[in-house]
Amino acid sequence: MDTCFGLTGCPNQANSGENLFEEVEDILKKEDLLKFLKKTVRGEVKFHNEFRVAISDCPNACSQPQIKDIGIIGACIPVITKVECSLCGVCVDVCRDRAVSLDSENAIPVIDFDLCLKCGMCAKGCPTGTIKEGQKGFKVLLGGKLGRHPRLAEAMSGIFNEEQVIGIIKECIGFYKKNSKNGKRFAEIFKGLALTLYKI
Repeated sequence: MDTCFGLTGCPNQANSGENLFEEVEDILKKEDLLKFLKKTVRGEVKFHNEFRVAISDCPNACSQPQIKDIGIIGACIPVITKVECSLCGVCVDVCRDRAVSLDSENAIPVIDFDLCLKCGMCAKGCPTGTIKEGQKGFKVLLGGKLGRHPRLAEAMSGIFNEEQVIGIIKECIGFYKKNSKNGKRFAEIFKGLALTLYKI
């Protein structure tokens, strides 16, 4: 289980994973994956055999969720309100992904959600409240790993609340324990996983 320094105060926090961290840690202890690996891996269990989960409070992803079996990233969807925009440009300046622009003719900010990483910085920076924080939740990534054949985790579509994230993790671990043979990584088998409530 890995986390960024979000638990001690991430300055870029989109959504806190503190409660989620504790719940996931409990699940991993109960599932006792080390015991499972000792039964299924030929020879000694090595570092690269371990099942890894990472939580990051923002898209900067200091805990490297993109290369873990399950990666969780805090997210905050910005919302345009009816509050008059002063066209100050702070939202444009703070957006590292160039997802925010100003429509000066209509005096409103415009968010390109294809570019938006849902970090919430535009809402935090907006002095008028024209952009505010909307839905908060978590992005979930599955199937990342390093090693001889590395791969980046694939993002599930949508933003999930804590309860949904816990459900996804339980389903993934159950699938892993049922289908992993001889230390095969989750990244190598997860494509056969049919998450009943969610689309990957």
